Amino acid sequence: MLERVDLLQIYYFMRLTRAMEDRTRTLFLQGKVVGGVYTAQGHEATTVGAAMSLRDGDCIVPQHRDLGMQLVRGTSPRAVMCQWLARGNSPTLGRDGQLHIGDMHHGIVPMISMLGESLPVACGVALAMKMRKRSTIVLASCGDGATNTGPFHEAMNFASVQKLPLVLVIENNGYAYSTPSHKQFNIQNLSERARAYGIPGETVDGNDVLAVIETVGKAVEHARSGKGPAIVECKTFRVRGHSEADKADYVPQDVREEWLKKDPINLFEAYLTREGILTTAKKAEIEANIKAVTDDAVRFAEQSPAPDPETVADYVFAPDGPIAIVGEPGAEDTRYVNALDRRTGQPFTTIRKTEEAIGRR
Repeated sequence: MLERVDLLQIYYFMRLTRAMEDRTRTLFLQGKVVGGVYTAQGHEATTVGAAMSLRDGDCIVPQHRDLGMQLVRGTSPRAVMCQWLARGNSPTLGRDGQLHIGDMHHGIVPMISMLGESLPVACGVALAMKMRKRSTIVLASCGDGATNTGPFHEAMNFASVQKLPLVLVIENNGYAYSTPSHKQFNIQNLSERARAYGIPGETVDGNDVLAVIETVGKAVEHARSGKGPAIVECKTFRVRGHSEADKADYVPQDVREEWLKKDPINLFEAYLTREGILTTAKKAEIEANIKAVTDDAVRFAEQSPAPDPETVADYVFAPDGPIAIVGEPGAEDTRYVNALDRRTGQPFTTIRKTEEAIGRR
């Protein structure tokens, strides 16, 4: 069982995530945000809970609704606000106003805007961990719609065959933009797709943060022990539209009202109160702390400089000139395939013969 301090920390990050997004919406309405705003109100138990299941050294490959994961794993509120306001000191140096940010020092791989495309990247990171014999894992996320894309299936098949230390969290909020689940797939639970790859899959209530931590935690330990990847489907609800430009009027009112009764923050707050963990004084303290952190992040971002126009072409192209390749002392020039032979200890002639045999068929 988690200690009380851990439970309050979970509550803090859930509340901070929502507060940051609420403030971002206000800044958007004030015309201060560059580009669109994509929030995850209703996802807090899923994103925070999944990230709370990890250890130091693990990596995440998040999507655009994973602010909770970002904050838990070390992204600062100041960096988030500078990113939304496209400031020159933002993680992307003002070149992208969305939450397409990463920080490899904290094990956060930047997302790819085409949802689903990040999953092969997650496989690459997991493969590197396996080859280096590390006891770390990769946790990637995607929405329900992304599970219908080619990269999802290619990534999960590759991860299964290679037994990669990868956990995929599917944030199933019932809509791929405006397309409801029953028009996307003909199965009850998306976790059932794990069976096609011979890996574990489980569905959990994505609005119950403790259930998310427990279920994702089991999948994480499965992957960490060398048994290969696993899929966890978290069923939740996106309270707001796909973006602030989307009124989400395609969601039936009765469906919305039913999900609003299961607000993840309210549910967890009620649990903490019943258990005597969250007192009135402690709640006031946390709220004051969150307000101070959020106010500081906004103030810092608004006072930060805009990108320097003189640097507009920086980081777009590789530097001019030849690329120097430095070998080990005493190394000799050789063909690429021979270098691979020596590195892996497995001759590539077998592969070439196989290719020739296929070519003759």
